[in-house]
Amino acid sequence: MLKLYSTIVDYGYVVVVGGKYLIYAARIQQHKDNTTIRCSVMAPPLQRIGNHIWKIPQTYQSSMRVPVIIYASERLLQKMQQDRTLEQAVNVATLPGIQKQCTVLPDAHEGYGFPIGGVAAMDVETGVISPGGIGYDINCGVRLMVTNLDVKDVRPRVKELIDTIFLNVPAGLGSRRKDFHVTHSDLDRIVIEGARYIIERYGLGWNEDFRHMEESGAIDGADPSVVSSTAKSRGEAQIGTLGSGNHFLEVQRVDKIFDERAAKVMGITHEGQVTVLIHCGSRGYGHQICSDYLRVMERGAVKYGIRLPDRELACVPIKSNEAQQYLKAFKCAVNFAFANRQAISHWVRQSFQRVFKQDPEDLGMKIVYDVCHNIAKFEKHKVDGETKEVLVHRKGATRSFPAGHPLIPTDYREIGQPVLIPGSMGTASWVLLGNPKAMELSFGSTAHGAGREMSRAGAKRRYRGDQVVRDLESRGIYVKGDSMATIVEEVDAAYKSVDEVVEVSHQVGIGTKVARLVPIGVVKG
Repeated sequence: MLKLYSTIVDYGYVVVVGGKYLIYAARIQQHKDNTTIRCSVMAPPLQRIGNHIWKIPQTYQSSMRVPVIIYASERLLQKMQQDRTLEQAVNVATLPGIQKQCTVLPDAHEGYGFPIGGVAAMDVETGVISPGGIGYDINCGVRLMVTNLDVKDVRPRVKELIDTIFLNVPAGLGSRRKDFHVTHSDLDRIVIEGARYIIERYGLGWNEDFRHMEESGAIDGADPSVVSSTAKSRGEAQIGTLGSGNHFLEVQRVDKIFDERAAKVMGITHEGQVTVLIHCGSRGYGHQICSDYLRVMERGAVKYGIRLPDRELACVPIKSNEAQQYLKAFKCAVNFAFANRQAISHWVRQSFQRVFKQDPEDLGMKIVYDVCHNIAKFEKHKVDGETKEVLVHRKGATRSFPAGHPLIPTDYREIGQPVLIPGSMGTASWVLLGNPKAMELSFGSTAHGAGREMSRAGAKRRYRGDQVVRDLESRGIYVKGDSMATIVEEVDAAYKSVDEVVEVSHQVGIGTKVARLVPIGVVKG
């Protein structure tokens, strides 16, 4: 006998608990009373269709409009089966207008509505947009910078460097920089013009910085008039701050180069070179926009008669007024995140200058690339042999466009788009390259990180802060965090193996290896 937690009347299924996790839909066989049922668990049938490629057929549920395609090793797939990742992917496959497939990437795990590590492309005429397919932290993303320093130059001073960065870049929940303020009107300009405005208005960066950013650091169509005053008040003091959770700033060394030609084009010249990786998003500004419009979408789904297998998939037709308002607000959050990472980059350069007594220009501190992880984009892709415009939801997924694609910066068009996949605290991060197969297999997408497998609460039960810090120091990694609690929550054992995630991406062909980077110093939010 199993406890009944929720009934999805339209589909004749219930969600049941098996052991620690919620597991898949189970068909009701017999009601005993209002709290218990007899049922048989129906895990989605998985078909292996290639090396590291799996399929849940469209026939699994009558409501599915497309199949689910999963890119994972057997071990990573097993991790996905321990939470609701695959169930959520099946739910996404039922959404109106979804094209070709729901894609599950090798780092995928359970999220809000969509699995984190999920991709879904929607027909622009008949499809929907769902905030759950983008995430609360809109344009959470990663920026990589290089230096001409070698690890032998930096390691003796890494503690001083990380402590200086920690002072210059506010980190932690509610963090803000006391000596940098934007006015209400300036914030509206920032969310329209993105990174370029931060450079031109405040001098936080170099004129060429925005050329190596997705969307050149500002997506068109942002309109702050549709953003709530609550979101604006949350965002005003948060430009240039790292935030909390899994956000981090790492000083790294190049551990291994796999593609020397591509690496050289990106400015990665040798093993032992020092790099900087910044991982953060749109902070409270983007979170509030998502919260505000989820309520709009919940009402809209009822208004437009959209039957949802999960209320977290609240959505409205792309052509609707509600969707158009959300897109304008969402784009403001995208540009806020670009501006945020730009300001952080400037203060990181200043920190290197203070410690090493050299101008950042002389230290060669150029931006390799800045990529988005939580985003929706109107793009052209082949579907059933025809090129058509679709709205691609990438939640915990990185764009992975091949050489020659017109949306890649001109100096990368010969090699393809740089793909940045951060690891967890204490483990490697990766630089990959966009691949033509990604356009065919995943709507030009690949993984965005290691993917969490242990809850924050679970990590705090199992580990102690001083233990985690000592372990990192024994591996030559100095860490500084806003609190010990945050450091424990982000212990590398709480995440899947980023190396395994990257290996799947490489072997499948949705992103190919260029370089592996390992941390020597970490700032945690």
